[in-house]
Amino acid sequence: MNLNKKDILKALETISLPGEGKNMVESGAVQNVITFANEVVVDLKMATPAMHIKKRAEADVIKTIKEKVSQEADVKVNIKVEAPQKPQNPNLIKGKPIPGIQNIVAVASGKGGVGKSTVTANLAVTLSKMGFKVGILDADIYGPSIPIMFDVAMEKPLSVNVDGKSKMKPIENYGVKMLSIGFFTQPNQAVIWRGPMAAKALNQLIFDAAWGDLDFMLIDLPPGTGDIHLSIMQSLPITGAVVVSTPQTVALADARKGVAMFQQENIQVPVLGIIENMAYFTPEELPNNKYYIFGKEGAKNLSEDLDVPFLGEIPLVQSIREAGDVGHPAALQTATQVEMAFEEVTRNVVEQTVLRNENLPPTEAIKITTMAGCSAVKK
Repeated sequence: MNLNKKDILKALETISLPGEGKNMVESGAVQNVITFANEVVVDLKMATPAMHIKKRAEADVIKTIKEKVSQEADVKVNIKVEAPQKPQNPNLIKGKPIPGIQNIVAVASGKGGVGKSTVTANLAVTLSKMGFKVGILDADIYGPSIPIMFDVAMEKPLSVNVDGKSKMKPIENYGVKMLSIGFFTQPNQAVIWRGPMAAKALNQLIFDAAWGDLDFMLIDLPPGTGDIHLSIMQSLPITGAVVVSTPQTVALADARKGVAMFQQENIQVPVLGIIENMAYFTPEELPNNKYYIFGKEGAKNLSEDLDVPFLGEIPLVQSIREAGDVGHPAALQTATQVEMAFEEVTRNVVEQTVLRNENLPPTEAIKITTMAGCSAVKK
């Protein structure tokens, strides 16, 4: 049986890449088609390095050729990733990196109560267990919780001399360095600051600290999309962002806004993916049972809709809450369902960070002069 190249191309005109308005042939994604007897080789060019998008494209090509041309066709798909060259945005300036810090990952959520700080803490300790050097900047000025989750709420950063300058030495526990406004306030003291004061405090935590060498700095952002988020992105070149959500519709609506914030034309921070927290409930006495209290796979479906990677799901397990309350992140426990869940999510975060660094230029910090809708940038 000899396959016809024209028939193959005609079949491929019926499908498109995720997020593309044109079909694969019209958009130029199909670079070449080679046929020999019953063998077909399709060369595709894609702009995204996301593994789940590449796998979906490969599956669509194979399925379409078999259904529309021949079930006996032996189809091979070669995918080459070529990120489009973005024009230089005059509204962006080079960020001010922190010497020795390789990757800065912002952990965000569209709304409060979805477990963003819990996820940040457990990502950090899992990265540390994997051998990475890790730090956390607790940027949740009005509700800092990282000191409690690491059992260091009563600690105070010391001053150290670095190259003749006085710097704050981050508090360290479980192999993770951290700084938080919580170290400088009393437990019952509310932080009542306007935006400029909060931004100034964050800049001190960022640049007046002796972080040393870090493979990853995780920034625990406050919920929502506001002043603190813009201040952070104005101060630092963020490598990428991770958005945490629970599966229910209300949380997903806000998570969608969180992703949209990072993808704004004047911000352009790569979104590494979405994590679904409290994905299902597993009672201790029934470890093999899953109860989808808040809905099933809501964040996973959202990631597909937005064409961003899905980084994994974290179960709703009582031990996660208890571990955070006593300052011993649950991922530190060995051979547990929770440890395995956080290991999978963390591996995916690392993988997406590597892909992002291989395929995209360094992120630039934004220069903002006004807060009107995240869009007014100095011209």
